[in-house]
Amino acid sequence: MPQTFSKSERLCSKKILGELFKKGSATGSRQTVGTFYLFPFRVLYLPQPEFTPESNVLLPAIVITVPKRTFKRAVDRNLIRRRVREAYRLNKYLFNQEKPLPGQSRPEYIAFLYTAKQIISFEEIEKGMKLAIAKCILKNV
Repeated sequence: MPQTFSKSERLCSKKILGELFKKGSATGSRQTVGTFYLFPFRVLYLPQPEFTPESNVLLPAIVITVPKRTFKRAVDRNLIRRRVREAYRLNKYLFNQEKPLPGQSRPEYIAFLYTAKQIISFEEIEKGMKLAIAKCILKNV
């Protein structure tokens, strides 16, 4: 698998973003939004409705958010966003290590909310990203 971060892996849909960030359970045919905290991220995800080989997405669409309240300067927010994106790009292969069985699902959309109060090193971000991806996979299996 090439280590790229293509447009199809970016979550841009306002409707889906609204569904992800809505408080409480999601309406409609979707399952409820899953959430967990793992330093330095709070992770929100929507699982796929049901696994079928033809409709299975290989990689989830993601969005990365860094709070303006904590990091006033745009250069700081952009630095953190670049580090998180690179950590995801290098470790997204973890989603394809195991094929889900029928009846199991993978996350279809994921939001990574950066929660640390300061700028942390790439190594710490990457360690947190690996753990968050592994937890996303386990929560949906």
